[in-house]
Amino acid sequence: MIGFAHRGAPAPHQRENTLPAFRRALAGGASGLESDAWLTADGVPVLHHDGVLGPPGRQRRITELTVDRLPGWLPTLASFYAELGTSFEFSLDLKGPAGGWADAADAVLAVTRAAGGSAAAARLWLCGNLPELAAYRSRDPDVRLVNSTAMANVESGGGIDAYGARLRAAGVAALNLRTREWTPSRAGIAAALHELGLAAFGWDAQRTATLARLAGYGLDAVYSDHLRRLVRVTGSVIDARTGHNP
Repeated sequence: MIGFAHRGAPAPHQRENTLPAFRRALAGGASGLESDAWLTADGVPVLHHDGVLGPPGRQRRITELTVDRLPGWLPTLASFYAELGTSFEFSLDLKGPAGGWADAADAVLAVTRAAGGSAAAARLWLCGNLPELAAYRSRDPDVRLVNSTAMANVESGGGIDAYGARLRAAGVAALNLRTREWTPSRAGIAAALHELGLAAFGWDAQRTATLARLAGYGLDAVYSDHLRRLVRVTGSVIDARTGHNP
């Protein structure tokens, strides 16, 4: 099971979505990292959650700023890879203006492949809604796409078998549901997805008992803010050559 450190799973008093937070998560044994990607006004992918900088009354949107006007602590995707390498799973929510998902995906993939080629792209998971993902598949046949949605959409789409078939037809690799929607009565959903060749993800898994429950359901990945709990359940990354965390 992949353990995605949500926004780097920052320690107390440490800023999220920063290189120190991501570096700490990998050093602590996380097998994956999670963040959000925005494009600057000059088309550079950067990692930030809500895309707004500055104090109230003086806020500016990242999409309105060129990369040279961003604060030094805010990482570009290129600096992220330059600092951390590409030997981990990486989940990205793509943000920005309506209709801009595909442009953000193109920019992210260009940087990712420049940093680590096809191997880096194979460890990248791009999250979005089903229409965005289905429309994008023809533009890039290889990148792994994740449908982040709610059970209400799955149920209104005919249930897990019918919805899963739609995901498979669209070339989507995984279904991502919030942890509270992975209830005991829905524990069989992961197995149903696996039968269709799809992965099952769960986000917002914060407690050790919750993480263990999702592991018991057979989920393929979880997202958490709590690094030690995440690694305790999912296991840490071990370098086969050294026997230690990379």
